[in-house]
Amino acid sequence: MTAQMLYPLEQDEISRFSSLPDTRFGKTADPALPQHAQHLSRDELRARLERMSRGGRADDQARPVALSTGFAGLDALLPGGGWPVGAITELMPEAQGIGELSLLMPSLAQLSRAGRYLAWIAPPCLPYPPALARHGLALERLLLVQARDARTVLWAAEQALRCPAIGAVLAWPAALDDRRVRRLQLAAETGGSCGLIYRPPAAAQQPSPAALRLRLRALDGGLHVEIHKARGGRTHALVVHPAAALCA
Repeated sequence: MTAQMLYPLEQDEISRFSSLPDTRFGKTADPALPQHAQHLSRDELRARLERMSRGGRADDQARPVALSTGFAGLDALLPGGGWPVGAITELMPEAQGIGELSLLMPSLAQLSRAGRYLAWIAPPCLPYPPALARHGLALERLLLVQARDARTVLWAAEQALRCPAIGAVLAWPAALDDRRVRRLQLAAETGGSCGLIYRPPAAAQQPSPAALRLRLRALDGGLHVEIHKARGGRTHALVVHPAAALCA
């Protein structure tokens, strides 16, 4: 298992990122991680998360029930008015690279500005630091964890969700079932973060205890977002144009 903060980057690392094919805020996976990536054991990653949490957090009673997505039309359809906090959201894009990360940029930037960390667990593509910085994400607050086996990915996601210093955990597990989603849900409730789990489109055919499930497909230069399941809400669909949030 390797872990790194995305900042600072050496110039040759920026050049290498820039040379990779673009997939909307990510770059095609490359086996060579940046030079400052650290190989960590489970105990070492747990210790790093504990150090990140030493600054404390706001009282649980002040915790919002939702985090605005940055898209007014989508917020209006979601229970609580945004991504559920202390809960799991499943995002099921029809294909990789259709802009599924752009749907999260406004809320991730908001968390970053508030001083919260953002954890990326086993992304299929390396996050592209220059693009993330342009969208307001503080790179020194981004923790990237790569793991080779499915069990370690789920373990790292659960640990990150339990960390109160982390505002959002993005994870790409290879496989999930009800029991594992429930464990992630309990971890999110403990840490008070937004759990954003990317799953394949076929997962929509399976039941899940996640609070929110969205199906995503490319349409008209934007994203067709289908609310497949919303705890306390109803199914609905709309088209989101990521540029609308950037201009707000």
